[in-house]
Amino acid sequence: MDFNQYFKSRQGEMVNVLKQVVAHESPSSDKKAVDACSAFVTGEFRKAGAKITRVPQKTKGDFQIVEFPGPAKAAGEGQILVLTHIDTVWPVGKLGSMPFYISGNKIFGPGVLDMKSGIVTSLFALKALHQLRLSASRKVVLFINSSEEIGSPAADELIGQLARKSRTVLCLEPALPGGALKTQRKGRLVLRLEVKGRAAHAGSPEKGVNAVEELIGQLRRLKRLETGGLTLSVNQIGGGQKVNVIAEEAWALMDVRFWTVRQRDRLQSVVKESEPLKTGAKLKFSVEGRTPPMEKTQASAKLFQQAKAIASTLEINLSEGKAGGGSDASIASSFGVPTLDGLGPDGDGMHAAHEHVLLPSFVQRAALLTELLRQL
Repeated sequence: MDFNQYFKSRQGEMVNVLKQVVAHESPSSDKKAVDACSAFVTGEFRKAGAKITRVPQKTKGDFQIVEFPGPAKAAGEGQILVLTHIDTVWPVGKLGSMPFYISGNKIFGPGVLDMKSGIVTSLFALKALHQLRLSASRKVVLFINSSEEIGSPAADELIGQLARKSRTVLCLEPALPGGALKTQRKGRLVLRLEVKGRAAHAGSPEKGVNAVEELIGQLRRLKRLETGGLTLSVNQIGGGQKVNVIAEEAWALMDVRFWTVRQRDRLQSVVKESEPLKTGAKLKFSVEGRTPPMEKTQASAKLFQQAKAIASTLEINLSEGKAGGGSDASIASSFGVPTLDGLGPDGDGMHAAHEHVLLPSFVQRAALLTELLRQL
């Protein structure tokens, strides 16, 4: 079966469904809007023969688990987990100033790249298998997250449960420029440092303990840990009350990125052992957010080579690369499951007004995902 040609012949239908999904605006913070978008999407999956399980959420959109049975001979061999998300960074009403339209080989619109085109890609891949009476190599479970853009605060446990049952994880986040898959992602810690000093008149600084100066010293010390790709960005900072008063309190928020668990553990060890530089100062570190790294393992490297070989049969030269941010694939891979990310279409402008998908990639990725589901 020539899936390149098959999906080219359905390009118009794919674009039309994508337009409808984009029309259902779905910002992470708007439960009603996200649930409405999910209802439309799961309705389309149901038409393709899927079993849908809704996992209710109180304040965020409900999670959706979409299941397609595999062949009986593959029962008990683990499932393929496909990760998607329905939420976007764009507020309801954004379509008014950022409409869905096609210009040349580009499709524009809010959320079109991140990642509504990825959801539609997976829909049409599974729809093709259903309509052509073909089978995936094993059971396929597709997870639709409702809060990925705000860090998947309630989804990580469910993603972990699904990952443990899986043989392979495929994530439909957008491709890297040029269509490369993401086989490594940096992990992240949001680290807060609070410093308590002692106030005094600025004319007698020796009577106080300057919390701002202590904070500066601690940040300089931590910045020396930036090796091997680990980065520590101090992006929010505050302290003191008046210019003529020795600062009694100070704080900073840091975004820490790292490629490996080993780097993260080393940083946390240094933080745990930190001592004040000024006599009388007190330090308090806390973690306000975390995402594990998606490390490249022997198993994930083997999976990429399998995908590359499958892609070559579709005349696709598949490459790989790294990403500095995390995704739900990072969570799944932390359970030791071979994971590929960036299987969604290629494009540009995530979270920006020029967000768009490349139309040829949209069609090509549907063909690739279909073959991956059949052969992995």
